[in-house]
Formats: sequence, structure tokens, C-alpha cells
Amino acid sequence: MEPPSITKLPPSPARWSVPGIGLLKGMAVTAQNMLQSYYRKDRMTTVQYPEERAPISPNFRNFPFLCYDGEDPKTGLRCTACTICETECPPQCIYIVIDRDENGKSLRRPKVFDIDVSVCMNCGICSEVCPFDSIYMDGEYELSTDDRFNGLLFHLDRLAKSAAYHMKLRPAQAVEVAARRKAEEDKKRAVQAAKEAKAKADKDKKEPEPKAEGEQA
Repeated sequence: MEPPSITKLPPSPARWSVPGIGLLKGMAVTAQNMLQSYYRKDRMTTVQYPEERAPISPNFRNFPFLCYDGEDPKTGLRCTACTICETECPPQCIYIVIDRDENGKSLRRPKVFDIDVSVCMNCGICSEVCPFDSIYMDGEYELSTDDRFNGLLFHLDRLAKSAAYHMKLRPAQAVEVAARRKAEEDKKRAVQAAKEAKAKADKDKKEPEPKAEGEQA
């Protein structure tokens, strides 16, 4: 038995197209963007560099920097030299030496913090694993130098940048971090105050009550 023949129907009018209509639509979009670049400020992408600088996207990331609070980068540095970033760094471009006192006790701060930017791959893993909100990816990009060794080895003094710089670089992230750190500090102060109040209450209970006047021992 022969199978029934299949009759092909002509395409519906909705599927009809003019040859080259896609090319014309693409050229229309290109022409619209080109014309708008002359009178719309958000379309004017040409800047007179270096006198003018195009704004950097908050998502842009370059080599890391260390954040510190206050005015002194040494006392306000958030880094505790825990070496998590050094351990997790894929190209192993971070080198940390913890600072210690004369008795060898840790001061919870780095004595040496170096990043070899000639090896750094800008992956951002160091900033993701940092538990102390101390390391972030920078937005600085004019880093050319004629010294291929020392000029590309960033030490602690060059890596340290203030929290105000972080606020200017990534405002949304900096505000979130500041709020979280403030909440943690308030919680620590509340716990410490509760401990001191409990210790004072226990001390008052242990102290003998004063004897009344005239009462014999």
C-alpha cells in the first residue's frame, strides 16, 4: 500500500519577508547610534584624554589594594595577616609576613605585604575570600613603568588606601561594608558591656554587707 502523498502548503503571509530587510534594519540602528553620538551626552564616547577621563564602571577591577580606616594606614589597616588570600591566590603572587612583638607574639597585622602585579591575573579571589573586608580590587589602570622588577612589585605602603578611596571607587559596596562593620562593632560592644555588668554584679554579691552601727562582731 502506497503512503499518502504530502502536499506542501505555501508559507503564510506572516512569514513573508523582503530580501535584505534584516540588513536594512541593522544599518538603521547603526545610523541612529551614529547620529545620536553628536547631540546626546550619554552617546558621546570620545573624550580628550588625558585632560578628560571617562568614568570607570564599578564592575571594573584591576590589581588589589588594602583598605584602612582613619588617617593612619599602619594603625587603621584592616588586614590581620591571616594569609588566607596568600593561600588562595592561584598564581601565588601575594607574599605576607606577620608582624610580631619582641616576645614573638602576633600583633595581628602584616609586617610585609607584597603583590607582584606582573604575575597577578586580576581574578579577584583574594577579595572574595578575605573575612575582614581588607582587600579589594582597584580601579587604577595607568601603571606602566620602565622598571620590570621593582616597579611591578607593590609593597604595603603602595597597597594601603583609605576607606574614603574605597567609597569613591565603589560607593554601593563601601556603604554595605561600612554598615555591616558598624553592626558587628555594636554587637561586640553590647556583648562586652553585658560581660562587664555581669562581672560587677557577681563582685557585688561576693562582697560582705556593711554592719550596722553598734552591732557587735
